[in-house]
Amino acid sequence: MKAKLNPAYLSAYAIVLGGAVIMLMPFWFMFVFATHSDTDILSVPPPMWFGDAFLDNMRLLLGRLPYFWHNLGMSFYVAIATTVLNLFFCSLAGYAFAMFEFKYKEYLFAGVLSTMLLPAFLGMIPSVLIMTGLGWMNEPRALIVPAACGAMGVFMMRQFIGSAIPKELLEAARIDGCGEFGIYWRIVVPLITPAFGTLGLITFIGAWNNFMGPLVIMNDMQMYTVPLALRSLSGTGQVPWGAISAGSAVAVLPLLVLFVITSRRLIEGLTAGAVKA
Repeated sequence: MKAKLNPAYLSAYAIVLGGAVIMLMPFWFMFVFATHSDTDILSVPPPMWFGDAFLDNMRLLLGRLPYFWHNLGMSFYVAIATTVLNLFFCSLAGYAFAMFEFKYKEYLFAGVLSTMLLPAFLGMIPSVLIMTGLGWMNEPRALIVPAACGAMGVFMMRQFIGSAIPKELLEAARIDGCGEFGIYWRIVVPLITPAFGTLGLITFIGAWNNFMGPLVIMNDMQMYTVPLALRSLSGTGQVPWGAISAGSAVAVLPLLVLFVITSRRLIEGLTAGAVKA
């Protein structure tokens, strides 16, 4: 009790609590505004509690954006496919960098990491040219394939596998006659589930919130993902803030549910290997 009443403890607790409130306020206002009309949202002061206009906002949203549910399904498809491919390819690459010795290994790994230094917008024009040449414009695979293996995922998997899996375990499997892919699938994959949970959550959220990719690749509203579809509502005429807030609330709910379910696994994956014996 004395420790909890310590001024330093109370100050740290107040700072953390204040930071949490500041971070959560945008979410709070988004859900509150989703239940109010545009007139209430633009009033001063704005509403601080829930109203009863959510269904009206959803009807307005579906009237202005008739493909909203299809856009939501497109976001799910792109995010899930990108996440699955990232988990597979990044774990394979991380396994190779962590457990194998080959020529120029460190240089290749440094080259992979160096791609994280490049701003994303530098790849926009080459992406459009490549996808146009492949005939993939306005197709989901143009968003999925380029994002199938990220440098951050390779780095995370390499660090986790190198610290969590002893090489002696893999040598024993080789002596027993297990092939390299069998070692990866039967031994490595079950042992790196915390890293899978962390990378999967980060990748899913990144793919779900991706705006620039669909903006330059998709030209048909039916093929838009949710962020781009909602942004298109503010392009012409009076901005329907209530409808945009309602659509944003619906789009954020899957992320909140996913985060609540996997938050423990996320923390385990981020902290695993931080201290090496």
